[in-house]
Amino acid sequence: MSGNKPWLSSYPAGVPVNIDPDAYPSVAALYDDVFKKHGDKRAFSCMGKALSFKDIDEMSDQFGAYIQSRGIERGDKVAIMLPNLLQYPIALFGLLKTGVIVVNTNPLYTAREMEHQFNDSQVKAVVICENFAHNLEKIIDKTSIKFVITGSIGEMIGGLKGAMVNFAVRKVKKMVPKYNIPNTVTFKDALKQGKKFKINRVEGRGDDVIIHQYTGGTTGVSKGAMLTNKNIISNVMMMKVSWDGILREGNEVILTALPLYHIFALTVNCFVMGALGAENVLVTNARDIPSVIKEFTRHKISVVTGVNTLFNALLNNEEFLKLDFSSLRITGAGGMALQNAVALDWQTKTGNELLQGYGLTEASPAVCFNHPGKAKLGTIGVPISSTDMKIADADGNEVAQGETGEIWVQGPQVMKGYYNRPDETAKCIQDGWLKTGDMGVMDEEGYFRIVDRKKDMILVSGFNVYPNEIEDVVAMHPKVLEVAAVGLPSEKSGEVVKIFVVKKDKSLSEGELIEHCRENLTGYKVPKAVEFRDDLPKTNVGKILRRALREEAN
Repeated sequence: MSGNKPWLSSYPAGVPVNIDPDAYPSVAALYDDVFKKHGDKRAFSCMGKALSFKDIDEMSDQFGAYIQSRGIERGDKVAIMLPNLLQYPIALFGLLKTGVIVVNTNPLYTAREMEHQFNDSQVKAVVICENFAHNLEKIIDKTSIKFVITGSIGEMIGGLKGAMVNFAVRKVKKMVPKYNIPNTVTFKDALKQGKKFKINRVEGRGDDVIIHQYTGGTTGVSKGAMLTNKNIISNVMMMKVSWDGILREGNEVILTALPLYHIFALTVNCFVMGALGAENVLVTNARDIPSVIKEFTRHKISVVTGVNTLFNALLNNEEFLKLDFSSLRITGAGGMALQNAVALDWQTKTGNELLQGYGLTEASPAVCFNHPGKAKLGTIGVPISSTDMKIADADGNEVAQGETGEIWVQGPQVMKGYYNRPDETAKCIQDGWLKTGDMGVMDEEGYFRIVDRKKDMILVSGFNVYPNEIEDVVAMHPKVLEVAAVGLPSEKSGEVVKIFVVKKDKSLSEGELIEHCRENLTGYKVPKAVEFRDDLPKTNVGKILRRALREEAN
């Protein structure tokens, strides 16, 4: 609500209604203070190896100096295509210090997906985990990438342990397919060479775009949301004031199982908790539940963020339930709907509230969340500081309290727009309001609840999957005549993809189609169910009715 704000009564005493988004000119400037204040404290750890804030500061200077020596300038785009490894924050802050725009890229992307994103953002260099470089080799000649920096799983661990990790990954598990990419340097060599140069720090401005975060938004093809210094600083300030008095600066340890290339972990875990001087414990593969549990035994974890599926998996693991949760202060859920049963089970078994929030890439991402001690089960909470929300009809007018409409958001964290897509920007930003595409309702206390999604987007384990993309890939198969993709409920991942297919060639099999999808789509986008039909329901103008198919399937 833009005028009447009933949610203000739900704010804990002392939480400011507004923050100053201009408190720092840039994220790099904010972190200059953080590096000085918390220099000797542990900033990031991974597989038992820790780097201090001072280490990150110095190494990011070396990384920034290196990429500048290779001709990368302010405003150029460099992709970071890494899982949760120590190389990630070093590269991130090195790029931010030099005014370079970070293009976050899922390392599991197929060659086709990489090609689209790199060309759409006009990427000039890429930092990539060697495990996935073979896919880059397939498309690099079709991009404007000038050089490649490869990282290995064990290189930043160093010593005998790092060498053993790399040997196991490369030789035993054979997780690094052969590749041959000219003009490539290892991450460690880049840092070594960077020591020969002095970084040329670029003074950032609030409206400078610093991140291209890719999303389908509310429509089809993946687009780069342009996030600015001010957007990220706003979210950092908003979350810091909300947790003031609960979290202790310089004394928290956050478990980072969600990938840092995802906007949720990037902002909340890396930027927000980092600004509080917290240690980020990086989990390289969150699907490996034993490795997640291992970090609980290594560290006194005080903050955990994740998606519903992660919390559910932990709650159903006997070893996890044996842990001591006395150090746990905040558990935050986002990225997908939190099931009430999981939230209640988490509180019962850990003694800690599981707080659901809501955000989207276009809002950097935090918009709304449940304050500790003020949480309301089944809701996404109340707007964070300096943020307005309203439930609107198709014309943008607020509906009556308790009625369903589209969630609209206004605040300093809302993106600048989609890169090179003014038409798509205009569709989702109207008079300063971000139209989320999510249908919701606000109760009498000002708490918001998601009712349904306006569009056909499918949410698999917190990741957006867009039917248009799935359908385009399936339609590429020469034996397919027509296809429609929908989401089906799944206890494990929230939703899974199901496709309905009309054959062009009767010999087409389900296995053949799934294999085709695996070659062209990231794992979580691959359909889990296939149904062959003689025809598909359509409107009178020939548009396939996905909703009818979804209703039949459910």
